[in-house]
Amino acid sequence: MAKRAEGLSIVRVDRSNADQYVALIRALAEFEALDPPDAEGHARLVRDVTSDPPMFHAYLAMLDGAPTGYLAFYFTYSTFLARPSLFLEDIFILEEHRKKGIGRELFRFCVREAERRGCGRMEWTALDWNTPAHEFYEGMGAKKLDWLLFRLNAADFGAALDR
Repeated sequence: MAKRAEGLSIVRVDRSNADQYVALIRALAEFEALDPPDAEGHARLVRDVTSDPPMFHAYLAMLDGAPTGYLAFYFTYSTFLARPSLFLEDIFILEEHRKKGIGRELFRFCVREAERRGCGRMEWTALDWNTPAHEFYEGMGAKKLDWLLFRLNAADFGAALDR
């Protein structure tokens, strides 16, 4: 039987808790050795997650009232399935709160949301070095794909348009 996180609640990010959300994004950036959002990025995150409709959805994992993790997702569309897909952008638990079942509950929250919205699938990426994440996802029944992820950064848009 999977461990249940006693005292856990999952709450939507809104203006009252958005700073806690961005603080957790900063913790994820530190974990992944990436640059965190700057002040302007912070403002855009708050604007975009609290807009109506929101650009993306984010929820905090609150353990006994304290933020311990978060998830962020948005919807894409599969033309082959002719159904929406839930894309899990981030799922993160502070290190001191891992192995308490919080990640499992956040993941299951996303699965229920995908099911509720009639999605044909749920997708996400994981860094190749993050084997604990790979093991977690495979333990939840996920399958690795043999697809490659490509990226064009905003700074490169002009060069792409000139080709």
